[in-house]
Amino acid sequence: MKTLTSLFTIEITLLCASTKMFQLRIVKGGFSFLGVRRIVVLNAAHQSTQHKDYKPIKKVMVANRGEIATRVFRACTELGIRTVAVYSEQDTGQMHRQKADEAYLIGKGLPPVQAYLHIPDIIKVAKENEVDAIHPGYGFLSERADFAQACVDAGVRFIGPSPEVVRRMGDKVEARTIAIDAGVPVVPGTAAPITSLAEAQEFANSYGYPIIFKAAYGGGGRGMRVVRNYEELEENYQRAFSEALSAFGNGALFIERFIERPRHIEVQILGDKYGNVIHLYERDCSIQRRHQKVVEIAPAAHLDQHLRDRLTADAVKLAKRVGYENAGTVEFLVDKHDKYFFIEVNSRLQVEHTVTEEITDVDLVHAQIHVTEGKSLPDLGLKQENIRINGSAIQCRVTTEDPARGFQPDTGRIEVFRSGEGMGIRLDTASAFQGALISPHYDSLLVKVIAHGKDHPTAASKLNRALAEFRIRGVKTNIPFLQNVLSNDQFLYGTVDTQFIDENPDLILTRPVQNRAQKLLHYLGHTMVNGPITPIPVNVKPSTVDPVIPQIPLGEPPAGFREILLREGPERFAKAIRNHKGLLLMDTTFRDAHQSLLATRVRTHDLKNISPFVAHRLSRLFSIENWGGATFDVAMRFLYECPWKRLQEMRDLIPNIPFQMLLRGANAVGYTNYPDNAVHKFCEVAKENGMDIFRVFDSLNYLPNMILGMEAAGNAGGVVEASISYTGDVCDPTRTKYSLDYYLQLADELVKAGTHILSIKDMAGLLKPKSARLLIGALRDRFPDLPLHVHTHDTAGAGVASMLAAAEAGADVVDVAADSMSGMTSQPSMGAIVACAKGTELDTGIELQNVYDYNEYWEMTRQLYAPFDCTATMKSGNADVYENEIPGGQYTNLHFQAHSMGLGNKFKAVKKAYTEANKLLGDLIKVTPSSKIVGDLAQFMVQNNLTREDVEQDADELSFPQSLVEFLQGYIGIPHGGFPEPFRSKVLKDLPRIEGRPGSSLSPLDFDELERELRTKHMEEITPEDVMSAAMYPKVFDEFKDFTAQFGPVECLNTRLFLEGPKIAEVFQVELERGKTLHIKALALGDLNVAGQREVFFEMNGQLRSVLVKDTQAMKEMHFHPKALKDVKGQIGAPMPGKVLDIKVKEGSRIEKGKQLCVLSAMKMETVVNSPMSGTVKKIYVTRDMHLEGDDLILEIE
Repeated sequence: MKTLTSLFTIEITLLCASTKMFQLRIVKGGFSFLGVRRIVVLNAAHQSTQHKDYKPIKKVMVANRGEIATRVFRACTELGIRTVAVYSEQDTGQMHRQKADEAYLIGKGLPPVQAYLHIPDIIKVAKENEVDAIHPGYGFLSERADFAQACVDAGVRFIGPSPEVVRRMGDKVEARTIAIDAGVPVVPGTAAPITSLAEAQEFANSYGYPIIFKAAYGGGGRGMRVVRNYEELEENYQRAFSEALSAFGNGALFIERFIERPRHIEVQILGDKYGNVIHLYERDCSIQRRHQKVVEIAPAAHLDQHLRDRLTADAVKLAKRVGYENAGTVEFLVDKHDKYFFIEVNSRLQVEHTVTEEITDVDLVHAQIHVTEGKSLPDLGLKQENIRINGSAIQCRVTTEDPARGFQPDTGRIEVFRSGEGMGIRLDTASAFQGALISPHYDSLLVKVIAHGKDHPTAASKLNRALAEFRIRGVKTNIPFLQNVLSNDQFLYGTVDTQFIDENPDLILTRPVQNRAQKLLHYLGHTMVNGPITPIPVNVKPSTVDPVIPQIPLGEPPAGFREILLREGPERFAKAIRNHKGLLLMDTTFRDAHQSLLATRVRTHDLKNISPFVAHRLSRLFSIENWGGATFDVAMRFLYECPWKRLQEMRDLIPNIPFQMLLRGANAVGYTNYPDNAVHKFCEVAKENGMDIFRVFDSLNYLPNMILGMEAAGNAGGVVEASISYTGDVCDPTRTKYSLDYYLQLADELVKAGTHILSIKDMAGLLKPKSARLLIGALRDRFPDLPLHVHTHDTAGAGVASMLAAAEAGADVVDVAADSMSGMTSQPSMGAIVACAKGTELDTGIELQNVYDYNEYWEMTRQLYAPFDCTATMKSGNADVYENEIPGGQYTNLHFQAHSMGLGNKFKAVKKAYTEANKLLGDLIKVTPSSKIVGDLAQFMVQNNLTREDVEQDADELSFPQSLVEFLQGYIGIPHGGFPEPFRSKVLKDLPRIEGRPGSSLSPLDFDELERELRTKHMEEITPEDVMSAAMYPKVFDEFKDFTAQFGPVECLNTRLFLEGPKIAEVFQVELERGKTLHIKALALGDLNVAGQREVFFEMNGQLRSVLVKDTQAMKEMHFHPKALKDVKGQIGAPMPGKVLDIKVKEGSRIEKGKQLCVLSAMKMETVVNSPMSGTVKKIYVTRDMHLEGDDLILEIE
């Protein structure tokens, strides 16, 4: 038997009573039945045709790549035929070569596309490996007659039409002539291919515009350009010629009159060697972009039956006229009057053949192979009367193209691939798998998704569902765009034409894929490789112990003061506060306490953890200060969180306690002046998001700035708490500038302006107990019905005594912080105040046990922020604050800055210089931003060894910090007592000066225009909150959006992971949202690769994931092409990865906006890069044939 099977093929034919014939073949290497080798079932009535030219195929090569190669290999395997793949040097990792039984390299040393066009190599591989037949697939050589002839000459069968038919049908001009001879209507066009611009001009002059260029020797949209006027002719001719040459090896074109708004209908035909031709009905391929089909439908919806009959009859007639054999497609354009025009024959298998297979149950690739073997269509049971339409099928081509960027091809590594499946879904994939590399060299097709249903809407529903199940990460895809198409009413009604995409621009407006999990893995990987992204002031590790969240009861939290506010409004709320018996507390732990102690770095994650406890156990608080001030920009700048989302989430968790924010008057939450409408709008949006009380202050107590903020807060419906910034000492008769009368007069003005609550804001902790009794007592006497609120810092250690003194003198509310977050530059201890007031008229009504539990949580949480803790450099408060008057938060920051600048041993000198700088500026109220001005001047003096006298004497020669210069110009308002002279004049010289309120002259901000700009810039949904963030901090907001686009919602990570990343083998959970939790394990860190990257491996939800992370330290030592910086206007980057075909400008040349700079080619499509601005080309960074990655710097314009 061994001898027989190695030498012979034995066929045994069994005739059955049912007139069916079964064939068992024993071939070289073994034998088996259908599904392993082959059993062919034939109809006995057609056995007579079997002997004519039948020659079985044993081995098939596919001269192609990707999805179509895999499709043919699968068909061959089903038929028991051995398969051979060929691949280029760039395709060594492609899936098609793994799907074949054998695979061989072709085109060594050739460019990527040319490798698959190299006929000698392909024929050589076929001959050397005993290939019986070659399937050309589609594209590449599939419509090249010389390739079909080369196969025949080599004794290898070509699975397709004869070389002569391929030649005649592949020549678009000759195909037109044949159609005309056959009586099939055609579009007016050139009689022969053109190869010069002059010929194109001659045709356009004769027939007028619009016209369309088409590649004479290929299809698929390559080399196809519509020209609507004379000005577009030359450029489009050059682009079409270049694309055709690149894609098909021949740049010849032909021209047709362009038919407006047609349907693109194509008929699938199938012929054999014996003159039999049938059609398998039509496909509607009207949904196209840049003449490339995107979605295909079979059968065409709402196609008149008489029109269908004429189209299919003409297709068959044309095929018979040329003796067509094998599979092919006859393409037509159908205008709105149901007139149709032949355009071309594709003498090959089409990309969209799948939908025809689904509705007819005919395997076209099987049929192609059988016909090539010599079987007739009747042998295969394929008679026209047997072909029936069964339901409807739709195919979507999922490509690695980004709809948001004009469908630019994307390249890179597929980090995640999960497909959509289920009943009625078919997937024909290329190299779609985790880890696959998508190169710029070939077509961007990733997978074809085909749905089959009983009708068009059913198929669309199935396809939409399948696409929604896909998860593809690492490269952009067109899936969101395809989902928009499938959901479009016009598409669902089946009334589309070739203008469908152009006339529905909303299809391009896709919602960005969230991709949260993979982005977070990128962040964690980046942190593991490069360390923390957020700046770390001191090299101290965060605690590895997670804080214990105290237990809370089930159910809703008890009612608090917010219920009164919501029910009765700000005025009655203020009255209720004033009438309350006992002392009320505001907790600053959520804002000012961590701003003072932890550099404002406490994250939303840790605030949310304790929020339910606060709502249940501390419901008697007057309010929680949790927003505004420095927390707004720091959230975006260093924590990469949205401050509005923090407010929203905390509001949901603490519905019963009023929230309070810090509003810097006319400066809102910024450090500069804004248009008045921006301040008003900010307060409106803050109120809508859950803010209740607006503590309005100005860093100079400048009344016009304060009144603007008060009006904005009041008009928004908030509680207005006007806050007087305190400095000096009202009990010191030598400090006359800020006397008791000064504060009382300022309070009178604020009460007249309509404040609901009056606050004293003691930023530096200067309010001693005696001074508190005097000031608060005087205010209580003058305003007996007005609630009084006192805020201080405990820098000197007297905060508890001062707050109790203020309460005894008539204050209704004082500020405290959780014990472990109090003291030093923070607020006084909550536990101390509660304990001291307990059992007295000032009793707070808060249980001490709840304070202890609250303190325990924050004591552990604070250890997570060890790298930011002020105690790293500052071990205690200091009573010298009564001399230098440095505000609490700034005291901490100055201490950090002094150490980071190497002035740690000179901090005493810095504090002394602060005192002198303050005197030099006329003794200012010192609150952000005025405190920063004093601090900048103090450090300037220390760094330059300058005394106060030196500065005053040489003021006209020194280069002062910009903050000081702008203050003297009047940018933040006018200080009490005016500016210091002659110092101001010496510094400013001829610089302009602002008179009056700085923001009053600013033009109103156009919020709608800003929103449009943000949508365009960030290509995603923009909320009213986003608009306000951008209005306050444009650059910070842009950087925050860029960060989240790259790294996702890092606020979901716990604080240690955020700062350090996970340890190898660590297992942890990340809750993206309620009910969606990621289970992650950090596995390994890879070695450095040639691109300066390390691969970081994770296990996520039980699946292996990996990300490539650039090693920033290693990158500094390696040379890479520079990237275009987004914020540098003149730097022009590559819009996509690709090859430089042409450079249109030279260094030093003057260019206008819109001028062509260079031409890039990617995935066989060409893109012209135009100049976004006018200017002069400063430097060109690329050369012809250079391969670029996305955003690689092309040139600079100045």
